[in-house]
Amino acid sequence: MTPRYYVWGIPGIPEIEPGDDLVALIAAAIEDQTRSDPDAALKAGDILVITSKIVSKAEGMQVPAADREKAIATDTVRVVAERVHPGGTFRIVETRQGLVMAAAGIDMSNVPEGTALRLPADPDASARALCTGLRQHFGVDLGIIVTDTIGRAWRIGQTDMAIGAAGVQLTDDLRGENDANGRPLHVTQAVIADEIAGAADLVKGKTTGIPVAVVRGLARFVTNLDAPGARTLARTGDDDMFRFGSAEAYRLGYEAALAELKAKNKQSQD
Repeated sequence: MTPRYYVWGIPGIPEIEPGDDLVALIAAAIEDQTRSDPDAALKAGDILVITSKIVSKAEGMQVPAADREKAIATDTVRVVAERVHPGGTFRIVETRQGLVMAAAGIDMSNVPEGTALRLPADPDASARALCTGLRQHFGVDLGIIVTDTIGRAWRIGQTDMAIGAAGVQLTDDLRGENDANGRPLHVTQAVIADEIAGAADLVKGKTTGIPVAVVRGLARFVTNLDAPGARTLARTGDDDMFRFGSAEAYRLGYEAALAELKAKNKQSQD
Protein backbone atom coordinates (compact mmCIF):
# COMPACT_ATOMS: atom_id res chain seq x y z
CA MET A 1 0.00 0.00 0.00
CA THR A 2 1.29 3.47 -0.89
CA PRO A 3 2.18 5.43 2.28
CA ARG A 4 -0.06 8.46 2.77
CA TYR A 5 -1.65 10.62 5.40
CA TYR A 6 -4.39 13.27 5.41
CA VAL A 7 -4.67 16.64 7.13
CA TRP A 8 -7.72 18.88 7.46
CA GLY A 9 -8.74 21.84 9.58
CA ILE A 10 -11.67 22.06 12.01
CA PRO A 11 -13.66 25.28 11.45
CA GLY A 12 -16.32 26.65 13.74
CA ILE A 13 -14.34 26.99 16.99
CA PRO A 14 -15.40 30.32 18.54
CA GLU A 15 -13.19 32.96 20.12
CA ILE A 16 -11.89 31.41 23.32
CA GLU A 17 -12.35 33.09 26.69
CA PRO A 18 -10.73 32.30 30.06
CA GLY A 19 -12.36 29.25 31.63
CA ASP A 20 -13.86 27.91 28.40
CA ASP A 21 -14.15 24.13 28.10
CA LEU A 22 -11.88 23.36 25.16
CA VAL A 23 -12.84 19.69 25.07
CA ALA A 24 -16.51 20.57 24.66
CA LEU A 25 -15.86 23.31 22.08
CA ILE A 26 -13.50 21.20 19.96
CA ALA A 27 -15.82 18.19 20.14
CA ALA A 28 -18.82 20.31 19.08
CA ALA A 29 -16.91 21.73 16.10
CA ILE A 30 -15.84 18.24 14.99
CA GLU A 31 -19.38 16.88 15.31
CA ASP A 32 -20.75 19.83 13.35
CA GLN A 33 -18.21 19.24 10.57
CA THR A 34 -19.12 15.55 10.52
CA ARG A 35 -22.76 16.32 9.71
CA SER A 36 -21.75 17.66 6.30
CA ASP A 37 -18.65 15.50 5.88
CA PRO A 38 -19.08 12.04 7.43
CA ASP A 39 -15.48 11.13 6.56
CA ALA A 40 -14.35 13.74 9.11
CA ALA A 41 -15.69 11.65 12.01
CA LEU A 42 -12.77 10.88 14.29
CA LYS A 43 -11.26 7.41 14.17
CA ALA A 44 -8.82 5.57 16.41
CA GLY A 45 -5.30 6.68 15.56
CA ASP A 46 -6.22 10.23 14.54
CA ILE A 47 -4.00 13.01 15.90
CA LEU A 48 -5.45 16.40 16.81
CA VAL A 49 -3.05 19.32 16.45
CA ILE A 50 -4.08 22.30 18.57
CA THR A 51 -2.62 25.80 18.45
CA SER A 52 -1.31 26.73 21.88
CA LYS A 53 -2.97 30.13 21.63
CA ILE A 54 -6.45 28.75 22.31
CA VAL A 55 -5.07 26.67 25.18
CA SER A 56 -3.48 29.77 26.70
CA LYS A 57 -6.68 31.76 26.28
CA ALA A 58 -8.77 29.08 28.00
CA GLU A 59 -6.23 28.86 30.81
CA GLY A 60 -6.30 32.62 31.40
CA MET A 61 -2.73 33.40 30.34
CA GLN A 62 -3.61 36.87 29.04
CA VAL A 63 -1.70 39.89 30.34
CA PRO A 64 -2.02 43.60 29.51
CA ALA A 65 0.16 44.55 26.56
CA ALA A 66 1.82 47.17 28.76
CA ASP A 67 3.07 44.33 30.99
CA ARG A 68 4.56 42.28 28.14
CA GLU A 69 8.20 42.99 29.04
CA LYS A 70 7.51 42.09 32.67
CA ALA A 71 5.84 38.83 31.55
CA ILE A 72 8.82 38.01 29.33
CA ALA A 73 11.15 38.50 32.30
CA THR A 74 8.92 36.33 34.50
CA ASP A 75 8.85 33.49 31.98
CA THR A 76 12.59 33.65 31.17
CA VAL A 77 15.02 31.19 32.72
CA ARG A 78 18.03 32.57 30.84
CA VAL A 79 18.75 34.93 27.97
CA VAL A 80 20.36 33.05 25.09
CA ALA A 81 20.89 35.97 22.71
CA GLU A 82 19.77 39.54 22.34
CA ARG A 83 20.03 42.29 19.77
CA VAL A 84 19.21 45.98 20.20
CA HIS A 85 17.16 47.57 17.40
CA PRO A 86 15.41 50.95 17.03
CA GLY A 87 12.20 49.58 18.50
CA GLY A 88 13.82 48.03 21.57
CA THR A 89 15.69 44.83 22.39
CA PHE A 90 15.01 41.51 20.65
CA ARG A 91 15.67 38.53 22.94
CA ILE A 92 15.95 34.81 22.38
CA VAL A 93 15.38 33.16 25.75
CA GLU A 94 14.91 29.82 27.42
CA THR A 95 11.45 29.72 28.97
CA ARG A 96 10.32 28.02 32.15
CA GLN A 97 8.63 25.44 29.90
CA GLY A 98 12.09 24.44 28.59
CA LEU A 99 11.66 26.11 25.18
CA VAL A 100 14.16 28.38 23.44
CA MET A 101 12.29 31.04 21.50
CA ALA A 102 11.85 34.74 20.88
CA ALA A 103 10.30 36.85 23.64
CA ALA A 104 9.50 33.76 25.73
CA GLY A 105 6.74 32.95 23.24
CA ILE A 106 4.63 35.87 24.46
CA ASP A 107 2.54 36.97 21.50
CA MET A 108 0.26 39.86 20.58
CA SER A 109 -1.27 38.45 17.39
CA ASN A 110 -4.80 37.04 17.29
CA VAL A 111 -5.57 38.46 20.73
CA PRO A 112 -7.78 41.40 21.74
CA GLU A 113 -6.28 44.89 21.40
CA GLY A 114 -4.13 45.82 24.37
CA THR A 115 -3.49 42.19 25.31
CA ALA A 116 -0.49 39.89 25.18
CA LEU A 117 -0.64 36.12 25.62
CA ARG A 118 1.76 33.90 27.54
CA LEU A 119 2.32 30.25 26.70
CA PRO A 120 0.44 27.58 28.67
CA ALA A 121 2.13 27.08 32.02
CA ASP A 122 2.58 23.34 31.37
CA PRO A 123 1.82 22.46 27.73
CA ASP A 124 2.26 18.72 28.31
CA ALA A 125 -0.26 18.77 31.17
CA SER A 126 -2.65 20.73 28.96
CA ALA A 127 -2.22 18.16 26.19
CA ARG A 128 -2.89 15.27 28.60
CA ALA A 129 -6.09 16.91 29.84
CA LEU A 130 -7.30 17.49 26.29
CA CYS A 131 -6.34 13.98 25.21
CA THR A 132 -8.11 12.42 28.18
CA GLY A 133 -11.27 14.44 27.64
CA LEU A 134 -11.46 13.93 23.87
CA ARG A 135 -10.73 10.19 24.11
CA GLN A 136 -13.55 9.86 26.60
CA HIS A 137 -15.92 11.96 24.52
CA PHE A 138 -15.37 10.14 21.22
CA GLY A 139 -14.55 6.70 22.61
CA VAL A 140 -11.44 6.26 20.45
CA ASP A 141 -7.70 6.49 21.09
CA LEU A 142 -6.44 9.85 19.84
CA GLY A 143 -3.17 11.69 20.04
CA ILE A 144 -2.84 15.39 20.92
CA ILE A 145 -0.09 17.81 19.90
CA VAL A 146 -0.10 21.40 21.18
CA THR A 147 1.90 23.69 18.90
CA ASP A 148 3.52 27.09 18.81
CA THR A 149 5.42 29.01 16.15
CA ILE A 150 9.20 29.20 16.33
CA GLY A 151 12.08 30.54 14.26
CA ARG A 152 15.20 28.52 13.44
CA ALA A 153 18.75 29.77 14.01
CA TRP A 154 19.95 29.15 10.46
CA ARG A 155 16.72 29.44 8.46
CA ILE A 156 14.55 32.44 7.65
CA GLY A 157 10.90 32.51 8.66
CA GLN A 158 9.03 30.44 11.17
CA THR A 159 7.34 27.06 11.44
CA ASP A 160 5.18 25.30 14.01
CA MET A 161 6.58 22.79 16.46
CA ALA A 162 5.24 20.65 19.29
CA ILE A 163 5.43 22.30 22.71
CA GLY A 164 3.03 19.85 24.35
CA ALA A 165 1.99 16.31 23.54
CA ALA A 166 -0.03 13.40 24.90
CA GLY A 167 -0.73 9.96 23.54
CA VAL A 168 1.79 10.44 20.73
CA GLN A 169 5.19 8.88 20.04
CA LEU A 170 7.38 11.94 19.66
CA THR A 171 10.28 10.53 17.64
CA ASP A 172 11.00 7.69 15.27
CA ASP A 173 14.42 6.48 16.42
CA LEU A 174 16.16 4.86 13.46
CA ARG A 175 19.56 4.51 15.07
CA GLY A 176 20.88 0.99 14.60
CA GLU A 177 18.78 0.33 11.53
CA ASN A 178 20.00 0.35 7.92
CA ASP A 179 19.16 2.85 5.21
CA ALA A 180 17.79 1.85 1.79
CA ASN A 181 21.34 1.04 0.66
CA GLY A 182 22.09 -1.15 3.64
CA ARG A 183 24.27 1.38 5.45
CA PRO A 184 23.81 1.61 9.23
CA LEU A 185 22.15 4.72 10.66
CA HIS A 186 23.96 6.21 13.64
CA VAL A 187 22.22 9.51 14.50
CA THR A 188 18.86 9.59 12.70
CA GLN A 189 15.89 10.40 14.95
CA ALA A 190 12.93 11.76 13.03
CA VAL A 191 11.05 14.22 15.26
CA ILE A 192 7.56 13.05 14.35
CA ALA A 193 5.78 15.51 16.66
CA ASP A 194 7.38 18.56 15.01
CA GLU A 195 6.84 17.19 11.51
CA ILE A 196 3.14 16.70 12.28
CA ALA A 197 2.97 20.20 13.78
CA GLY A 198 4.38 21.73 10.61
CA ALA A 199 2.08 19.73 8.35
CA ALA A 200 -1.00 20.71 10.36
CA ASP A 201 -0.10 24.40 10.26
CA LEU A 202 -0.58 24.34 6.48
CA VAL A 203 -4.33 23.98 7.06
CA LYS A 204 -4.51 26.01 10.27
CA GLY A 205 -2.31 29.02 9.65
CA LYS A 206 -2.28 32.40 11.36
CA THR A 207 -5.02 34.15 9.38
CA THR A 208 -7.71 31.50 8.86
CA GLY A 209 -9.32 31.37 12.29
CA ILE A 210 -8.82 27.58 12.32
CA PRO A 211 -6.81 26.63 15.43
CA VAL A 212 -7.29 22.84 15.29
CA ALA A 213 -6.43 20.28 12.63
CA VAL A 214 -6.77 16.51 12.33
CA VAL A 215 -4.00 14.28 10.97
CA ARG A 216 -5.05 10.81 9.82
CA GLY A 217 -2.89 7.96 8.59
CA LEU A 218 -0.21 8.01 11.29
CA ALA A 219 -1.92 5.74 13.81
CA ARG A 220 1.35 3.89 14.38
CA PHE A 221 2.50 6.92 16.36
CA VAL A 222 -0.53 7.07 18.67
CA THR A 223 0.25 5.51 22.02
CA ASN A 224 -0.57 5.58 25.73
CA LEU A 225 -1.44 8.71 27.69
CA ASP A 226 1.62 8.25 29.91
CA ALA A 227 4.03 8.52 26.98
CA PRO A 228 6.77 11.18 27.36
CA GLY A 229 5.66 14.74 26.69
CA ALA A 230 7.15 17.29 24.32
CA ARG A 231 9.37 18.79 27.01
CA THR A 232 11.62 15.74 26.67
CA LEU A 233 12.55 16.93 23.16
CA ALA A 234 14.45 19.95 24.50
CA ARG A 235 18.24 19.77 24.48
CA THR A 236 19.59 21.14 27.72
CA GLY A 237 22.91 21.42 29.55
CA ASP A 238 25.84 19.73 27.86
CA ASP A 239 23.58 18.42 25.07
CA ASP A 240 22.95 22.00 23.93
CA MET A 241 25.82 22.74 21.55
CA PHE A 242 24.61 26.31 20.97
CA ARG A 243 23.78 27.32 24.51
CA PHE A 244 24.93 30.90 24.01
CA GLY A 245 24.64 33.44 21.22
CA SER A 246 27.87 34.88 19.82
CA ALA A 247 27.66 38.08 21.88
CA GLU A 248 27.11 36.14 25.10
CA ALA A 249 29.89 33.69 24.28
CA TYR A 250 32.27 36.60 23.60
CA ARG A 251 31.30 38.30 26.87
CA LEU A 252 31.75 35.12 28.90
CA GLY A 253 35.12 34.46 27.25
CA TYR A 254 36.23 38.02 27.94
CA GLU A 255 35.14 37.82 31.57
CA ALA A 256 36.91 34.48 32.04
CA ALA A 257 40.12 35.79 30.48
CA LEU A 258 39.96 38.95 32.60
CA ALA A 259 39.45 36.93 35.77
CA GLU A 260 42.40 34.70 34.85
CA LEU A 261 44.59 37.75 34.20
CA LYS A 262 43.63 39.29 37.56
CA ALA A 263 44.42 36.01 39.31
CA LYS A 264 47.85 35.88 37.66
CA ASN A 265 48.56 39.49 38.56
CA LYS A 266 47.58 38.84 42.17
CA GLN A 267 49.88 35.80 42.32
CA SER A 268 52.79 37.81 40.96
CA GLN A 269 52.19 40.54 43.52
CA ASP A 270 52.15 38.00 46.32
